[in-house]
Amino acid sequence: MEDRKNQNEKIENMEIIISQTLRAGVLLSALIILIGLILFFVTKSSGYPAGVYPTSVIAIIKGLMSLKPYAIIMTGLLVLILTPVFRVGVSIITFLQEKDYMYVYITTAVFIILILSFVLGKVE
Repeated sequence: MEDRKNQNEKIENMEIIISQTLRAGVLLSALIILIGLILFFVTKSSGYPAGVYPTSVIAIIKGLMSLKPYAIIMTGLLVLILTPVFRVGVSIITFLQEKDYMYVYITTAVFIILILSFVLGKVE
């Protein structure tokens, strides 16, 4: 009975950590997008010539360094897209701490597949 209670507590703690990670990612993304929108409305410019926008991560980072409103908004969207990937990474660490190695292997495989899909994906 005691083992089952400990197991339930471990699962609840893991779920709390994962939900906090997702919540933090979404809130951070919203904050970054809001900053970009405020800057856009204050400057009345996207920071780019008409019809030109950053389409690669490198271009977004360069625009972010120059505080271009559209690049800031795109950074927020990028954070939002990467939040579930980060959540999988946190899950790996959590499973390692729990010494649940079968789930470490499964989650690591999912993490590798996610990273490969981003790296090998092509947008046209």
